[in-house]
Order: sequence, then structure tokens, then C-alpha cells
Amino acid sequence: MSDIFDPIKKHRQWGGKIEVISRVELNNSKDLSIAYTPGVAQPCLEIQKDYNQSFELTRRHNLVAVVTDGTAVLGLGDIGPAAAMPVMEGKCALFKAFAGIDAFPICIDSKDVDTIVNTVALISKSFGGINLEDISAPRCFEIEEKLKARCDIPIFHDDQHGTAVIACAALINACRVTGKSLKDLRIVINGAGAAGIAIAKLLLRLGVDDIVMCDRTGILNGHNEKLDHVKRQIAGITNKNKVQGTLSDALNGADVFVGVSAANVLTPEMVKSMNDNPIVFALANPIPEIDPQLAKSAGAAVVGTGRSDYPNQINNVLAFPGIFKGALAVRARDITEGMKLAAARALADFVAPEKLSADYILPKPFEPGVAECVARAVSECAIKEGIAGIKLE
Repeated sequence: MSDIFDPIKKHRQWGGKIEVISRVELNNSKDLSIAYTPGVAQPCLEIQKDYNQSFELTRRHNLVAVVTDGTAVLGLGDIGPAAAMPVMEGKCALFKAFAGIDAFPICIDSKDVDTIVNTVALISKSFGGINLEDISAPRCFEIEEKLKARCDIPIFHDDQHGTAVIACAALINACRVTGKSLKDLRIVINGAGAAGIAIAKLLLRLGVDDIVMCDRTGILNGHNEKLDHVKRQIAGITNKNKVQGTLSDALNGADVFVGVSAANVLTPEMVKSMNDNPIVFALANPIPEIDPQLAKSAGAAVVGTGRSDYPNQINNVLAFPGIFKGALAVRARDITEGMKLAAARALADFVAPEKLSADYILPKPFEPGVAECVARAVSECAIKEGIAGIKLE
């Protein structure tokens, strides 16, 4: 492996991807007396009198905790909290690079839902928002729900909602390219974990009416007692035509395939069985559900993956920095479904009509203004929904 792409060597050189930098100069006794004792007592007392001052007088207004238990790390699975730390540091670096947000990794050595919830809730007064990351399903749903009930700051599981937002944005523009209508689509989602279920729920709110969910056993059936309660719930609000069978059966005549599952599970024959000008989002990493060229050869009109070396990278980094930036800017108490849809529409609209094409349905992560565009839409939606603590300047 060349030195240019040697992750172990680079991580040894870095010794970690983040660090704490002081925002104040401490050059003399006067500086020290203001930043620390005795001067620091005054902001402490102000916060004691008015809790909201904790966002004005500390860095809390721009600080996010990136929290994991290490049970569902990238494609590596349950590798534990210590082994998850490089990913969490990387996520913190992305927050800073793409949105100017300070983020800190919190790797919790427990798989118990209530222990994790209690730990995060007890430290939540140090942060302006909580980004849950790489926590296995179905525990991730319960952890997020309980934290939302206990905390007064946004709780956001990026594996669920960031993925859902970017998938919706990609679909909006894929429909613009193909001339398909959202309300007339039949969508098959392969993978009924955190991401797949969140995508389905947000697509329903976007206006899609016909979604079929599949997992490794085939099409989800709400009467299957072997399914966990989360899968039974999503099965109950999807598959309106009661299709049964395998992924192949589900795809016959479908308009869209969304894969958040495993490598090479989608065959060219399955793509050929879909409706005219099918849309294929094969998001499994590092190897997608189908090679993009195979999908196109089989008739796919628009193909997206999670990889940066193919056109149409459908990647959360386009979503979560701007979503948090917008929520923090107006001190939102939550990140609602409306705010997620606002983010998706903003991302789709960021692509100028004259540039939109089958190979360009989403902006690139390094295009200037992406996070700011998403943040503005999220902030305005939070204000409109009445969950913002302050207004935009």
C-alpha cells in the first residue's frame, strides 16, 4: 500500500483527528482572572438565574456530542466503543469542516438501552445537540425515542435520518430527470434496519404512496411473529397491495430500488423486470447492491451509490452538517419530520435545473454553500413550526 493511501500510517501520524483549542488568550493574570476565577463566577450566576444563558455564555450553542456504543460501525458491525473511536473522531472532523460545528466523541461501554439513555441525558447540559451514530437496530429506535423525551436539545440518529434526508433529495431530482411523479412511484426498499425504515417513513411523508419493504427473508409481512416490533410496525404501513415473496417478486414492475443492505443482491435481471426508466439507489458500502454499470446496462435511467468514485454519491455528509447548523442557529428543541423534509428539498433544489442530469442529481460534498443552504431551510422550518428558541438574525 502506498504512503498516499495508508490509513494506519496516517492515523499514527495524526494521533487523533480532533483536538481542543482554546478560544481565549491567557497571557497574563488579568486574562486568567476573567476566563477563570474570580471572573468566571459572574457568567455562572447568570446561567443559574437564566438557563438559556448557558447557550449565550458558553460554547454549548455550537457543540454537538457524537455518541455511539460501537455496535453497528460502518460495515464492520459490533466492534465495541474503543474500536469505534476513529469513526466518531472522523464524524467530529466532518462537523467542523462542513458546518463549523465543534463536536466531541462519546463512546459508551454498554449495550443496555437505559444505561446509554441515562448516560447521554446526564451529560446533555454540556451540548447543544446529540448525534447518535452506529448503534444497532432495533435498540437505536428506543434510545432515540427515550432521549427525545428526556432532553431539551435536538437528538438525531444520523444513520436513520441523515440517510433518509439524502435519499429523499436524490429521489426528488431523479424524478425530475425521468419525468416520474412521486405520488405514482412504486418503491422497493431492501434492508429493514435503521436506515431503511427511516427512509420509508420520510418517503411516505414526502408523498410516496406505494412502498414495499424487504429484508434478507423477503418481503416484510406484518403478520410474521418473528419480526421485531419495529419491522412489524413498518410492515403495517407499507405494501398496500399485499405483495408476497422475495426481493425479485417485489421489484417486478417497480419504479425505484433503494438498497441499504448487502453487496450484489440486485441482479441485472431484477432491474430489467422493473418499470420503464427505473431508478436504482444501491447504497451498500463498500460494495453496492449492484455495480452501477451493470445497472445502467440493464436499463436503469438513474443510478446512485454511497461511493465517491461513481456519479451520484448519496452520502450523509450532504445532510447532517447543515441540519445541525440550522437547528443550532435557532436553538431548536428538536429536529422534526418537517425540518428533515425541508433539508431534503433544499438539497434537491441546490442543483440548478440547467446542471441537473442522470449523472448529477445531488451536489458534491465540497461544493460551496451546501451546508448553508440546508441550514437556512431547517432554521426557517423550525421557526415556522414553533420549536425555535430564537429567531434568525
